[in-house]
Amino acid sequence: MRSPAYRAIYDIVRRIPRGRVATYGQVATLAGLPGRARQVGYALHALRDPEDRDVPWHRVINARGEISPRAGAGLEEHAQHQLLQAEGVTFDPHGRVDLTRARWELEAP
Repeated sequence: MRSPAYRAIYDIVRRIPRGRVATYGQVATLAGLPGRARQVGYALHALRDPEDRDVPWHRVINARGEISPRAGAGLEEHAQHQLLQAEGVTFDPHGRVDLTRARWELEAP
């Protein structure tokens, strides 16, 4: 069973539309966990169960607009880059996403 914090994080990440990205800090704030960007990273890393397949983890990047490196996980970083590109997210020559263009903003209900 997932913690309430992880469930809140996954609920927010599920709302990020195709072709858009959000930052770890942004997800944390929207999930009611301001200042806990690392917890978002831990939650996304913990995605392992088949029921988690609907959480688009690849749409969460760091505040610099980059895919965050993972220890010993070069293939995951490459997969994240490919998934984002397939959704129309573009990267500059330094591997950064222009957050002014691609960042998702939660719309009020």
